[in-house]
Amino acid sequence: MVEKSVYFTRHALDQMKEREATEDEVIEAIRHGNWSPAEKGRWTTTKTFPFNSEHYGRYYTTKEVVPIFLEEAERIVVITAYTFFSQRR
Repeated sequence: MVEKSVYFTRHALDQMKEREATEDEVIEAIRHGNWSPAEKGRWTTTKTFPFNSEHYGRYYTTKEVVPIFLEEAERIVVITAYTFFSQRR
């Protein structure tokens, strides 16, 4: 099976920067997560990563990355990505 390329919209890249999600994290979540249907024919998935750093002045141990994306015939288009930070291990 050939893996589809992943394309990031400008909006997705801007939001990822603001929310401290990397392209590699989003791609890993898409490639290895369980997809769930989202609104408007889109998909979502989630993956938790070690973080062990500060985000807006507070220390967190993990970061959950939640991309929203479309699956097209030739590629996956990332619309946006959310992050959720936690102190749980």
